[in-house]
Parts: sequence; structure tokens; C-alpha cells
Amino acid sequence: MSLAILVLWYAGALWLNGPQAVEALNRLGDGWGTADFVRQAFAMKRPILPTPDQVAVELFQSLTGTPVTHIRNLLYHTGVTAGSALTGFAMGVVLGVVLAVGIVQVRTLEASLLPWVIASQTVPILAIAPMIVVILGNMGFTGLLPKAIISMYLCFFPITIGMVKGLRSADPLALDLMRTYSAGTGQTFRLLRLPSSLPFLFASLKVAVAASVVGAIVGELPTGGQAGLGARLLSGSYYGQTVQIWSALVMAALLGVALVAAVGVAERALVRSGPGGGR
Repeated sequence: MSLAILVLWYAGALWLNGPQAVEALNRLGDGWGTADFVRQAFAMKRPILPTPDQVAVELFQSLTGTPVTHIRNLLYHTGVTAGSALTGFAMGVVLGVVLAVGIVQVRTLEASLLPWVIASQTVPILAIAPMIVVILGNMGFTGLLPKAIISMYLCFFPITIGMVKGLRSADPLALDLMRTYSAGTGQTFRLLRLPSSLPFLFASLKVAVAASVVGAIVGELPTGGQAGLGARLLSGSYYGQTVQIWSALVMAALLGVALVAAVGVAERALVRSGPGGGR
């Protein structure tokens, strides 16, 4: 599968970069053949679609050419984006869990609150992000907080929906047994509903943590900041540095994969090692 993707990538680069390669070869005035055409298409400084080796070289040079704390190092930008994403993710977890508990425990909230939670996701994040940045900026909040709130907006929804489903997944017979033993609402929640919800919660957390990276990058676009993967994408688009854009995109994907993997490690530690985890 990976080999097929690489072949398609190189074929796409040859197709998209071909017109510019032909134009460059014609300007040289000498006769050229297929091999010259392929080399030119794969070696352009500002290609329409960079090749995988060009992206790999850019990544290597960006990661090793300067110290990690230097603004030209891609790890520095990744750390800035990761900080915003994780802050927004933590805020989204708190908000999503609180909303889910309220919806499950207070029946009237399901009819009054849940439709608004769903409706909130119909508004495009690209329309909300500039408004959040401007409003918070006028209130004196800049830097991390606006980007974190945008991340929170994207990731609280799957957590809320997954947690509601999980809290309601408790075995009805077990709920009847808890009532038989006169267990209170708090005891039933702590001993039965919460453990039953963990698989659903962690499935939602994997979706949410990936969405938080997207939210952090989107939040960096309207701020005009100098740090973060979003700022790296903007600077690459301003100056036509497509290789820089693709290297930032690859780094963003790797960041998302790493965060999802971290949630998976926490899931194995908390769910599969808990009671009934081997089932």
C-alpha cells in the first residue's frame, strides 16, 4: 500500500510539474529527452507538487539544521502547535464530560441542551476562528488562549456524544441491582456508569485529540503569529514554498498520529487493565 502511494505521488508530481518543466527546458534551447524532462520535473525548487524525497530532505534539514529552540526548526513550530492543541483538548475533555454528565443525569437537559450542542457543529470553524481571535484580542487575550478555545470547539463535541452513549451503556440488570441495594445516584455513577463509559470515552478522545490539532492550526492562521505549523503553512503559501508547506503538513500528520497513539496507551492502561478488561 505504501509503495502504491509513493508511485501515485511521483506520477502526480510528474503530471503537475510537467508544464513548468517543459517551459524550463525550452528556455535552455538545447535538445532534451524524457530523462531530462523527468529530472527537471522532480528537481524544481518551487514545484506544484513536491516529490516525497524533496519533502523528506526539507524535513531533515529543518529538524537538524538549527537548534530545536530556533524559529527555523520545524520541531519548534510543532511544539507551539502541540501546546495549543493539548490545552484545547484538555478544555474540551472537561467541557464534554460535564455536558455529558448533565445530559444523562438531568433529563430536561437532553431536550434543551443537546440540540444546541449538535447545532454548534454546523457552523464552519473557518468562520468562527477569526471572530474568536478578534473578540478575545479586544479583551486582552492573545497567544495560546484563542487557539486553545478553537481547538476546544472542535473536540468537545465527539467527547460529549461518546460520553453520553457510554454513560447510558450500563447493563440494565446491573442498574436494577444497584437500585435493589439502595445505591444512590452518585454511587451508581461512580461504580457502574463511569466504568461502562470508558471504552466509549477513549474512542471519542482519539477523534477529539486529532481534531484538536486541526483546531490549533486553524487558530494560528488568522492570528498572524510567527510560530506554529499554521504560521509555517502561511509563510510557505506567501512565498510559494510548496516544499515547506508539505513538510509542515507531514509534521502535522505525525503530531496527530503521536497524540492518538498516546491516547491509545492511556486506554490500554486504564480500560484493559481494569475490571473486565480482558473480555
